[in-house]
Amino acid sequence: MKLVILAGGYGTRLGNLTNSIPKPMVQVGGKPIMWHIMKTYAHYGIKEFVICLGYKGDVIKDYFLHYDSNNNDFTVNLSDNTIEFHNGHDEIDWKVTLVDTGLNTLKGGRLKRIEKYLDDDINLLTYGDGVADININNLIEFHNNNGKMVTISGVHPPARFGELVANGNVLTSFEEKSQTSQGMINGGYMVFNKNLLDYLTIDESCDLEAGIFEQLATEGKIAVFKHDGLWACMDTERDLNYLERVWKKNEAFWKVW
Repeated sequence: MKLVILAGGYGTRLGNLTNSIPKPMVQVGGKPIMWHIMKTYAHYGIKEFVICLGYKGDVIKDYFLHYDSNNNDFTVNLSDNTIEFHNGHDEIDWKVTLVDTGLNTLKGGRLKRIEKYLDDDINLLTYGDGVADININNLIEFHNNNGKMVTISGVHPPARFGELVANGNVLTSFEEKSQTSQGMINGGYMVFNKNLLDYLTIDESCDLEAGIFEQLATEGKIAVFKHDGLWACMDTERDLNYLERVWKKNEAFWKVW
């Protein structure tokens, strides 16, 4: 079972932060947000990844191609160009496949273009910018028990504004809530059977949510794993500041490793 990560978007709502790097490489706590996602899945034993590249995919390629030097102190002996790494990392058993799926390809086309790298009948899929405290084992078990083609994790979106509590005209409290209590959205963290790929094409215009998922929903082929825990997406600079703040306070809800 592999995790497919959709990491090809432009990330325009992050402004200047994505002028030189793709959104999945924007850092939280000194590590790319995509690294945090991968660490969560690896904690549950998912250590094979297929990354769908697009905008500035060369940055992601370079990061993993030079993973040791990016994540370790090292000494270079210029006499023979040997390198000695002084510490280590915990990702020695990761296997990462990086695939250029096109600059402007929509999500369905990206997924179809990595089909040849998927060997198992069931695989995982998520976006390269969302973190959660979802139990991946429970998610996979839910998918297997329900027998649907696709399982989507329904999450509560983060509250954009604090809630005012007033007694008449007097403010009694201001609560900065992290999540809304009403409604759910697709938070990524999906599971899919390989026959989903039969519905997709390699065309740039092949989307996933709009069209394919709408069709599968009408056919009753999508299950929703309702996650009442925490989830956040690094969509704007405000989102990034929130994630950075909870990380620095040792309150990163997605950090299970």
